[in-house]
Amino acid sequence: MAITAKMVKELREKTGAGMMDCKKALQETDGDMDKAIDFLREKGIAKAAKKSDRIAAEGLTHIEVENNTAVLLEVNCETDFVTKNDQFKDLLSELGKHIVKEQPSSVEEALGQKLHGEGETLETFINTAVSKIGEKITLRRFTIFTKSDDDVFGAYLHMGGRIGVLTVLEGTNDEQVGKDIAMHVAAVSPRYVSRDDVNEEEVNHEREVLKQQALNEGKPENIVEKMVEGRLGKFFQEICLLEQDFVKDPDQKVKKYVADKGATVKEFVRYEVGEGIEKREENFAEEVMNQMKK
Repeated sequence: MAITAKMVKELREKTGAGMMDCKKALQETDGDMDKAIDFLREKGIAKAAKKSDRIAAEGLTHIEVENNTAVLLEVNCETDFVTKNDQFKDLLSELGKHIVKEQPSSVEEALGQKLHGEGETLETFINTAVSKIGEKITLRRFTIFTKSDDDVFGAYLHMGGRIGVLTVLEGTNDEQVGKDIAMHVAAVSPRYVSRDDVNEEEVNHEREVLKQQALNEGKPENIVEKMVEGRLGKFFQEICLLEQDFVKDPDQKVKKYVADKGATVKEFVRYEVGEGIEKREENFAEEVMNQMKK
């Protein structure tokens, strides 16, 4: 069967693949559009496998909310350029909608699920995006929160999604209060809601360190204990949300701001893109030269 330019154009529009790849796919499938799409998807998966050794430390976080369920997720790619790509942003949205609806318990479970309950799996969907965009793309992590009708989510994306925060506040329906707390978490990066959430082992370890610091400073043992408890207060202020000075009004603690709104902070999660991933040190000029050699 003769492969026309119109057929190639149609396949390109449906798949986002390159012209020569589309032409070859149509030739291999005798002009059958559906089989050609499958051919390119299979090829996309092969391309994705070749990119598996690359470091994907860039990317974006995304928040999807549907009624009383919300998810914060992180999707990684190789370069910051890709995060500005509409296809990448559409991918984030589709993954968010799926996870909110299906509520998988892990990334592995999510990748094996059918997208929106039908058709291709999430893993195939991502690999198809890899073949279109040309970079390694991975769903790294997600956290799902649920709430009651009397509670509120606070959602905040900083720098377009470089940092994402999702909070749950009980006792209020004021979304601005939820967002204010999410913005604070983005800025200050607490690890716990309150000092009650800090495990005893961590507190005892910090107490021992502070005690040795005080003794090394030559402080008398009879006042060391009081000094340690005072310094522990600063330790809790650094890591506990409710103990911190509220960024929008440093004259009051987060605890007071929330209480004045008749609310309590139930939980929060904060993602910063690429945290914990070892990034490849390469300057832009070297990256371009490496691309040209391929």
